[in-house]
Amino acid sequence: MTRPLHLLFDWGDTLMADLPGQHGSMWCWPEVHAMPGAREVLIVLAGRLPCHLATNAAESSSADVRRALARVGLDGLIGRVFCRRELGVAKSDPMFYRRIAAGLGVSPAELWMIGDSLANDVQTAQAAGLYAVWLNPAGLPVPAGVTAIAALPELIGLLQG
Repeated sequence: MTRPLHLLFDWGDTLMADLPGQHGSMWCWPEVHAMPGAREVLIVLAGRLPCHLATNAAESSSADVRRALARVGLDGLIGRVFCRRELGVAKSDPMFYRRIAAGLGVSPAELWMIGDSLANDVQTAQAAGLYAVWLNPAGLPVPAGVTAIAALPELIGLLQG
């Protein structure tokens, strides 16, 4: 495990709740919610490392994501927003993460990705050379070679350890 220079967070169900039955870009939804612990964790970590967002959302631009983040007070804690739409590649392709690393001017090994999708946020990120942390609140079985946390606040201890 390498010490990160930057942290990448998934958007839906990692930093903000992906509410069922909602359609379109999140910033237009009648209700939006930050995930438990998201604000507190970002306040601590953004003071130590640049924190960015990497989303596979197909309907949102980085400006749309920022509008949603602003509704729950997270916008000022996030550096860059990387969207599938603007990167031109889905999160299921390791190139998604390689383009982010290039955009930040770092090697993939200097990035940590934190997200709730084992496939897109963890396994694809690992295939691209990132260290990845699976947000697994359901306590699902953790595959070999995967680091998992049950709640975002555990990330602070993981980074300190």
